[in-house]
Amino acid sequence: MIGYWKKYRVAITVVVCVVLANVLVQLRVFRWDLTDDKIYSLSDASKVLLQQTDAPIEVTILLNGELSAGFQRLRKATIETLEEMKVYAHGLQIHYQDLNELDAKARQEMEQQGFVPTRNTIVEHSGKTVEMRTYPYAVLRYHDEEAIINLLSGTEQSEEEVTNAGIEQLEYNLMEPLYLMQRTETPRVAILEGHDEADERYSYDLENTLSAYFQVDRGSINGDSVDLHILDNYQAIIIANPQSSFGETERYIIDQYIMRGGKVLWAVDGVRFSDEMLHSEGYTPIVEHEIGIKDMLFRYGICIDPALVQDVQCLTIPVQAPSSSKQSHILIPWTYAPLLQSNPYHPITHDLGAIMSTFVSPIRAVNDEDGIEKFVLLYTSTATKVTRCPNEVNLSGNEQNWDQYEHANVPVAASMEGVFPSAYAHRMMPEGVMGNDPVIKQSAPTRQVVIGSGSVLMNNAQQNQVMAMGYDPVTGRLYSNRDFITNAMLWLTDGDGLISLREKIVPLRLLNTKRAYKERTKVEIISTVAPIVFLLLVGGTVMVIRKRKYGLKAKG
Repeated sequence: MIGYWKKYRVAITVVVCVVLANVLVQLRVFRWDLTDDKIYSLSDASKVLLQQTDAPIEVTILLNGELSAGFQRLRKATIETLEEMKVYAHGLQIHYQDLNELDAKARQEMEQQGFVPTRNTIVEHSGKTVEMRTYPYAVLRYHDEEAIINLLSGTEQSEEEVTNAGIEQLEYNLMEPLYLMQRTETPRVAILEGHDEADERYSYDLENTLSAYFQVDRGSINGDSVDLHILDNYQAIIIANPQSSFGETERYIIDQYIMRGGKVLWAVDGVRFSDEMLHSEGYTPIVEHEIGIKDMLFRYGICIDPALVQDVQCLTIPVQAPSSSKQSHILIPWTYAPLLQSNPYHPITHDLGAIMSTFVSPIRAVNDEDGIEKFVLLYTSTATKVTRCPNEVNLSGNEQNWDQYEHANVPVAASMEGVFPSAYAHRMMPEGVMGNDPVIKQSAPTRQVVIGSGSVLMNNAQQNQVMAMGYDPVTGRLYSNRDFITNAMLWLTDGDGLISLREKIVPLRLLNTKRAYKERTKVEIISTVAPIVFLLLVGGTVMVIRKRKYGLKAKG
């Protein structure tokens, strides 16, 4: 027996190791992602969500047919992500469908359901460019619910950048509908009113957009006698474009709500102006917009300056054309309506396009040593002018001296996270507050978002027709305001859950197309000949070693 073991110990050891490895794999799946950007790994939030599924998940990929290199990468990444999801969600099934194979009528019906095709540009070897119709969508079904998933992300970018953004946001886009389908309780948020905010028509799309994720209520907290805990049932509140001052009772209730861990999104103008006067007279004075919350925000670590930013990257407005012109109106840059840039390194703004705004005030951090984490979310371009109050906005003086646009990347929106000091830490509880709770001087860990303009979350309305947030009626373009506000509210209320999936960054490694075509013959030869040469070298080396080894034994 001992002799048998010595003779076959290597073979027996290998067999035992293989058997043990198979047993371990059956008991637990081991997976290692060796890529630098971890594109094949799911986050812990996704794993928990998938493990909680109690029914099969069906995903139908519509991104099929002839695809360019960028769309091929997106399709491959989608399949790989779904295969990874299979490990944690047992019963996940993947199907494929090419809508281009349907007849024209059936394809039109699908497009009416929301499957809008994208032009897919394919460059053939001859250099000829061919445009194909592509449907970058997937359909997820869970229980009796169905969701259409757009696999693309980003706007106003090249095909490579858009598809790369889609790969970065792939896990988030796939998990978001599953998160909504599994949710048993809808979080509640409140839009505070009672301060001469704009008509509900101008905040209709805000409520409509958030209603997909939250139960949205509207209401006022001003009055002679208000319950201190009136906001406790809401995970977050929105202060949207107030025009009149907050009373002492309201400020105290909001402050103590934050101290108990409440979240707030502030969208507040830094200056006061007259939109009616600007349209009728062509000018409006601008003064500081004081509504009684400046000291509160300063205490929390942020300040909205009484100023306006003007930016060369901005919207256009139609004005009366000169009498010599054949056109009745011409479009000119409206520098008081900047197109704001998004911070690519924050989950709220990662992979977002430009944000539409008007009359925006700069913000700045104060009390930098307070231990509160502050991140800039939105900022202006590299050519910005800051106009301090008091001053005047005049349509007739719209011709700009571009040399005055000497500021760059001026912050206009920021997030704050940490333990906040109370604005009432050394003050008495105001009259009119119902409740005997002592003043909380320091908050539980919580979050806030501050935007230096209420316009970011307002929508336009013409002739009683409500438009989308971020929709520019002059150019017909839709900017990323909806996604920005939705992400901000999810970041406030969801902690490090679903919104954390947006932080994934996949480096874009673009192919030098010109060099690829120029050197493709050399690459083809190397890729064909190199493996053969390698095999010949390995085979020859083995033969030489065997000849030397056994040749010496034969001579002995």
